[in-house]
Amino acid sequence: MSGTHSSLTRRRFLFLQGPITPFFSEVAAGLRAFGHRVFRINLNLGDRLFWHGPDAVDYTARPEEWPSWIADFLKQNEITDILLLGEQRFYHSSAIEAAKALGIAVTVTDFGYLRPDWITLERNGMGGDSLFPRNPAEIRRLAQGLSPPDLSPKFRDHFLRQAFWDVIYHVAGLWPFAFRHYHSHQIMHPLMMYAGLGRRLLLRRFENRRSAGVMRKLSQGGAAFWIFAMQMETDFSLRAYSAFPDMDTPLRLTINSFAAHAPRDAALLIKLHPLDPCVKHWPSRIEALAKAAGIAGRVHWAPLGKLDDMLVLAKGFITVNSTAATRAMILGKPVKLLGKAVYDVLGLAHQGSLDSFWVDGIPPDQDLLQDFLALLCEAFMVRGVFYHRPGLDAAVAATVARLDQRLINLPSRAAQAESAIA
Repeated sequence: MSGTHSSLTRRRFLFLQGPITPFFSEVAAGLRAFGHRVFRINLNLGDRLFWHGPDAVDYTARPEEWPSWIADFLKQNEITDILLLGEQRFYHSSAIEAAKALGIAVTVTDFGYLRPDWITLERNGMGGDSLFPRNPAEIRRLAQGLSPPDLSPKFRDHFLRQAFWDVIYHVAGLWPFAFRHYHSHQIMHPLMMYAGLGRRLLLRRFENRRSAGVMRKLSQGGAAFWIFAMQMETDFSLRAYSAFPDMDTPLRLTINSFAAHAPRDAALLIKLHPLDPCVKHWPSRIEALAKAAGIAGRVHWAPLGKLDDMLVLAKGFITVNSTAATRAMILGKPVKLLGKAVYDVLGLAHQGSLDSFWVDGIPPDQDLLQDFLALLCEAFMVRGVFYHRPGLDAAVAATVARLDQRLINLPSRAAQAESAIA
């Protein structure tokens, strides 16, 4: 872990692309109030719409000119800190490389490793690039004296506001205006994404009935079943922190492994991501994979439904690196991760092969899990949400405090004091 004690040094913060919300502009205002200097680079028109404050610069040149341009910008403006969301985006990865060469601190944010009302705030990167320790003994040592986190939800987010802001941002980004050379990190056209999501909203009643029927069949049948949780193919946690080029590959791997190694009377439940636009028709793809593996009657799919209700009945949980894995661990379920994640730790997740998981998977060590959660919540996340107050206010205040006091990847001052006393 990294970080130093708080100081009165006034710093110079650069904001790149962030959540599609006022979160970044409000954090910037909080940092200005503490006397820090704030800078912003807009890469498209959507960025400009969500930034309210001075010191914003539009980057309108070609992508190939960005690496040298951002390196010069960092040096000329004596930047000390960068904040961004999506460390694997082209513009961001280039900025991070330049920042590291200059000794500039990089802080990344996104939705939290725990849901629904946590936000990740950590140094350098998330997922496979996270500095969170993977060694159980180190986790236990660093968690000494930390209080168990209160995981009961305190804030609610607002899906309709999130959807509205998302549409505004991406539709603005389609208008070239001064940003005609901007290259988006998205792999799917926004209008195609919205069309798919709109179709799913229209079919929501059917999807709910379908999911309820599948769960009723599995619970009444009495056979053991495992859950495979899908992720969106646009998600960098899949694109950057796994060996899979798409979602079809881990689906095929899991179904084939299940066919060959799981108990013959067991079932596999594929949980679709609730926000996947299903541009790829996943139900037909899943059914084809199951048929090819010779287990068509044992593989089921559910488009919606409460994950907790499914997990309570499940034998175990498989995913590439979805944050849903932490929920499965909290509910005491064996977990197998196929990608790179902070929770892929000996004692929490199965470290053997996927083929062995169906028989040898064991529940997580609950003592280690409590230490893991305490350290994660105290040092790598803040409480709050991006799209609805008062959760947005809480997230902004906590983020400003951590940045100002140099507490990224470190417990709060109060937690450090309690740990020292202990």
